[in-house]
Amino acid sequence: MLMPNGTRPKITARLRRLKLGIAIARKLIFVVAALFVFLSPELNVSRETLASASNVSRETLGAKPPTEAQVSQSLTCQCGCGLTVANCNMPTCSFSVPLRAEIDQMIGKGMSGPQIISFYRHKFGEKVLSAPTTEGFNLLAWTMPFIAIVVGGGLIVLAFGRWRSVAPTPAPATPASDAIAFDPVLRRRLEDELKERG
Repeated sequence: MLMPNGTRPKITARLRRLKLGIAIARKLIFVVAALFVFLSPELNVSRETLASASNVSRETLGAKPPTEAQVSQSLTCQCGCGLTVANCNMPTCSFSVPLRAEIDQMIGKGMSGPQIISFYRHKFGEKVLSAPTTEGFNLLAWTMPFIAIVVGGGLIVLAFGRWRSVAPTPAPATPASDAIAFDPVLRRRLEDELKERG
């Protein structure tokens, strides 16, 4: 749009901030949507799912059987140490020592890592997993920190923008004739004290 004199109108700072805010909001919506699509368990197709769906063996797909260390790293020891089953340093732990033996037996039977983890998840519940799953309410545990950082950063940018755009208004000038009126008793007292000293 051109002005009558052939120049373009100046874009105000408020309009620029609005355009910037809209651009940031679009990018944020895209990132959140991409995270939900990427982390959605229905859209993730694993090799084990493909193998079971088409009755193809693991060797055909080229998948290696999991190791005991890989599986036990995904499970939390329940003896109270707060470590994973792989890292529990108690030699006579009543939880991790038998669990490692069971994991070795399951791997020997041909079970995959996700199958073994799923077995223990159903047996002990969500608390046995060393990381929250990416489904249901746990998806919020994965995404909320990033969303909070982006929203907090956006609020800080908006706050600084508003603080910078508000120009300080100068105090209205008062003429000398409109001097602040003093209490007449105090004025006389001040004048008397000045005369006594002076």
